[in-house]
Amino acid sequence: MVFYSICCYILLIMAMSVEDLIKRAALDLAQSSYAIALTGAGISTESGIPDFRSPSGVWKTHPEMEKLAYQNYDLFLTNPLKWWEEWLEIESYLDYLEKVAPNPGHHALATLEQMGILNCLITQNIDNLHRKAGSTNIIEYHGNAFRVRCNSCGQVYQREDFDIEKLIKEEHRSPVCPRCGGLIKSDIVSFGEPIPQAVVYESLSQVSRCDLMLICGTSAVVYPFAGLPRLARKQSPEMIIIEINNEPTPLADEGISDYLIKGKTGEILPHIVKEVGHY
Repeated sequence: MVFYSICCYILLIMAMSVEDLIKRAALDLAQSSYAIALTGAGISTESGIPDFRSPSGVWKTHPEMEKLAYQNYDLFLTNPLKWWEEWLEIESYLDYLEKVAPNPGHHALATLEQMGILNCLITQNIDNLHRKAGSTNIIEYHGNAFRVRCNSCGQVYQREDFDIEKLIKEEHRSPVCPRCGGLIKSDIVSFGEPIPQAVVYESLSQVSRCDLMLICGTSAVVYPFAGLPRLARKQSPEMIIIEINNEPTPLADEGISDYLIKGKTGEILPHIVKEVGHY
C-alpha cells in the first residue's frame, strides 16, 4: 500500500505544470516552520558568471584549468609565496566579479528572508552575489572571493585588511594572521582543502533544524556540499525538499527531492515569491 501511494504521488507530481509546481512550492514554503536554501553555480550563471562543469563551462573550454585547480592547495602548502604570486596574476578576476550584479533569483531569495520565510542560505558560490542582493544569514560553504582566511586558526578577514601586493612584490613574504601568526590564503576553499570546521558545524546545524530545503541551481555532485540534502532526507524522511534547476540532478533519481521545478532560477524564484505573498 505504501509503495502504491508513493507511485501515485510521483505520477501526480510528474503531471503537474510548472505553474502548478510553483504554487505548490509557495504553499510549502508558507507552511514551513524552518526553511533553508542551498544554491550552486546555476543561480550565478544567469548573472553572466560561467560555471565549471557544464558543456560550456570553464573546465570544458579550458581543460588545463581543471588540472591547475586540483594542484592549487598543494602549492599553497609547499610554497605559499609562489601561490600568492600566481594568485596576484589572476586577481583581475576579482575586478570582474565586483562588477557583476545579482539577478532576480538572488533578489528573490533575499526577499524570502526579509519576509521571514527563509531562515538560512547555504551557498557553494564564492561570488558575493547573495550578499549584494541583500541576504544576510548566509553560509558560504566554499568561501568568499573577497575575503582571506588564516589557514591555522580559521579567522576570516576582508581582502583589503592586508596590502598583499606590497607584501608579495616588495617584501617577498606571504601575509600572516595577526591573531596567531598562521599563513593567510584566499578564503576560497581549494580542492583537497578541508571545509572550515565552523562552516561544517553551522551547515549541519541548519540541516538538522529545517523542515523544508529549497535547492537552487546546483548539480548536487560536488561533495561534501552534495551530501547536505542527502543527510537531510536521511534525518527527516518527512521533510520537503524542492529543486529548481535547468536539468534534473541525481537527487531526483535517488528520491531525495520531492519535486523538481525545471527552469531558470531567475525566472522561477520571483514567481514563487509572488505566490507566497498570497498566503
